Amino acid sequence: MDELITKISKLFKKHGIKSVTMDDIAREFSISKKTLYQNFKNKNEVIEKIAQLEFKCELEDLENICHSHANAIEQLLALSKYLANKLNNFNPSLTYDLTKYYPLIWKKFNKKRKKQISSLINQNIQTGIEQDFYHKNIKSDIITDFYMFKFDINGFESYNGLKENFDEIFNTLFVCHVRGISNNKGIKYIEKLFIV
Repeated sequence: MDELITKISKLFKKHGIKSVTMDDIAREFSISKKTLYQNFKNKNEVIEKIAQLEFKCELEDLENICHSHANAIEQLLALSKYLANKLNNFNPSLTYDLTKYYPLIWKKFNKKRKKQISSLINQNIQTGIEQDFYHKNIKSDIITDFYMFKFDINGFESYNGLKENFDEIFNTLFVCHVRGISNNKGIKYIEKLFIV
């Protein structure tokens, strides 16, 4: 079932969600409509299953990143790069189709996604404080909200120069963010990491 959901997801990413019908899905993957409707009640359920799978895969990726980087600054860098790359490669027509035609599904999974990412960023801030990289009196809830604002999909889509200058823009914003939350030890570490 996951394999079929992944294939349908690729089809949506290529052609947009609105333009792909259940007939198109059956024809594209050489399955009967009867078989398709045995797996999914309707197109809404297809989209819901895709959102669930995408959310699950992203969460696994983010948790693997957290476990593979003990250092808080390197962890935040890896998390940020992963999220920024995903947003940079996200098809804007998908956001449009989801928000316009499937707003309940979009809101539900966007809310869950933001909650999970916020939790990981909060954990990162606590780790950074414990490792003496970040300021001890930092307001983690405010920093987390600001971080989430920077990685909002609509903000990424509205920035025209991002595709051409992704690395330069990402590195500049990341260094500014980490310098803002870091103490002297953290600033020295980030400067060494980026050779600022």
